[in-house]
Amino acid sequence: MMTSSPVRQFDETSITAAVLAKVGQGKDARTRQISEALVRHLHAFIREVEPTQDEWVQGIQFLTRVGHMCDQHRQEFILLSDTLGASMLVDAINHRGDSAATLSTVLGPFYVDEPPQYPHGADVGGLLKGMPLLVEGSVSGADGKPLAGAIVDIWHADEAGFYDVQQLDRLGELNGRARFQTGPDGRFHFWTVKPSSYPIPDDGPVGDMLRAQGRHPYRPAHVHFMIAAPGHAKLVTHVFERGDSYLDSDVVFGVKDDLIADYERRPAGETVYGRKMDSDYARLTYDFRLAAG
Repeated sequence: MMTSSPVRQFDETSITAAVLAKVGQGKDARTRQISEALVRHLHAFIREVEPTQDEWVQGIQFLTRVGHMCDQHRQEFILLSDTLGASMLVDAINHRGDSAATLSTVLGPFYVDEPPQYPHGADVGGLLKGMPLLVEGSVSGADGKPLAGAIVDIWHADEAGFYDVQQLDRLGELNGRARFQTGPDGRFHFWTVKPSSYPIPDDGPVGDMLRAQGRHPYRPAHVHFMIAAPGHAKLVTHVFERGDSYLDSDVVFGVKDDLIADYERRPAGETVYGRKMDSDYARLTYDFRLAAG
């Protein structure tokens, strides 16, 4: 009795089914779902684009270069995800139905775990250059009740558009990033320097991609916030400067109308917290609401 031989010669119509049969053998259902979807969409992309062998090699070399650009201070794969809109898509999917909470946006590549902790009113700008900026705000639940003891992480660029981790050789330590804990009334405030709009690092493969696509690398001025409190979903967001010329063309698609606020210019003199300023400064006020978690 003759038995059929296994198929060993796949073509463009049969290869997808063969691969799906193999990746679908895993025991974990979520792994099977992800693997099968990846194969279906990757194969569909290849069929649509019909790359040449040289183009396929160029694509592999591009991803290899992205990996080589990653280190403890730079994450080129996050830049790639951000600039292709993938990060914001993942964010949108994971925050459905949080309408009463402050809107989220991308984490970005410059967050540092366990930033230095400071008391309320501290000046965390360090050696960063820029106009003094007073930041004040509150943290509450979606019901509006203040959240005491919430953890507030902040980080931002300087007036030239650079983060501290991009200039550690000059600064010597972290600047313009900090961790605070809200008071009994859910409020916090601190001093730093006013950030500016800036280009994402574009001296690597992601920058090459943007130029090939005819795109600029700029982000509008903003301060990053990561806020956590027990019983609530962690919030990762920015507060953007109203009037910035890049609000409508953020290279990572991260701007949302509700996250735009005034960085109000104030004259020299005594501030609301009693600090005497010899020069003009800016003031940013924003209140955050966390979704139940």
